[in-house]
Amino acid sequence: MAGEGPVTLQGIAERLGLHVSTVSRVLNGSRNDSTRAASGDTARRIRELADQLGYRPNPLATGLRTRRSNLIGVLVPRLSEIVMATIYEGAEEAASAHGLSAFVTNTHDDPALQQERIAMVLARRVDGVIIGDAHLDGAALTLPALRTTPFVLVNRRTDAGHTSVTCDDRLGGRLVAEHLLKLGHTRVGVIAGEPFASTGADRAQGFVEYYREAGVPLPAQRVVHSAFDTAGGRRAAFHLLTTSQDRPTALFAVNDFAAIGAAGAARDLGLRLGRDLALAGYNDTPLAAELPVPLTSVHSPVAEQGRRAVDLLIRRIAGQDIQSETLTPRLVVRESTGVPVPPHAARGRQAPG
Repeated sequence: MAGEGPVTLQGIAERLGLHVSTVSRVLNGSRNDSTRAASGDTARRIRELADQLGYRPNPLATGLRTRRSNLIGVLVPRLSEIVMATIYEGAEEAASAHGLSAFVTNTHDDPALQQERIAMVLARRVDGVIIGDAHLDGAALTLPALRTTPFVLVNRRTDAGHTSVTCDDRLGGRLVAEHLLKLGHTRVGVIAGEPFASTGADRAQGFVEYYREAGVPLPAQRVVHSAFDTAGGRRAAFHLLTTSQDRPTALFAVNDFAAIGAAGAARDLGLRLGRDLALAGYNDTPLAAELPVPLTSVHSPVAEQGRRAVDLLIRRIAGQDIQSETLTPRLVVRESTGVPVPPHAARGRQAPG
């Protein structure tokens, strides 16, 4: 039917000698509707011809009949961030597998913009929302309209306990701490990210907890908050490496881009990664393994978070009870954390001049 315009239900019905309502129920209804509308053989012939002709349902018309838009809205801080882009890819893949469409909007982690964008998403009559920009206080999730729309958090959690899919970030921080302490690093610093985000808070907390439990508590000034980007990581690392005569021998940055910024600061201070300074990041982004000195990083199942969030959201839309899920991280050790600390370094050394 090339060149004859879009394939319609009426056209399929005429070819098969069926009533258009029968074709509509088979192609646009639920499986139960299909069974009631036609015998198994008739339904099979309808679907085969629809596939052969390239029929695609009209989402607007389908939505009017089912009161469903088949749309999922996804909110992220910035889609330009590779972690959020990968989460969205996972979510979009899972949505498509369920016959749903997903769209994304950026909020830049700004509370006012978060509420504005949530309202915009809800105005599109979405069936549900996946929220990847939640702050620990959950302030942006208090919109009255959100109370009647199913939603699931992804990558971040809130203190209020909204249903979420996250990596076990406290465990991830502990894995880095265990690795660095085994190498002999007792003077360490943490580039802790933004304090409003559970990703930064939980990763830093897990790291600090491990050192405290091992009898090596970190001074408060060794934990520095920063933006989740290279510029923030550079500033935080420069501060940690130059403001004390007893500088850290190792740094943990709570995401890979902050770690890359820290590597730049170390370079500018004349420190060699894996030799003069150990450095670890988080998320194990593809860039981590390709840096001049490959970066030790915690691998987080990022795309799987997006897929699982959609699966939970679909269950919530269907009225099922759901629970938060926490996925397991693993540490990928590379050259940036080097070898065990020599005894003279453990006793202390001067900050670079």
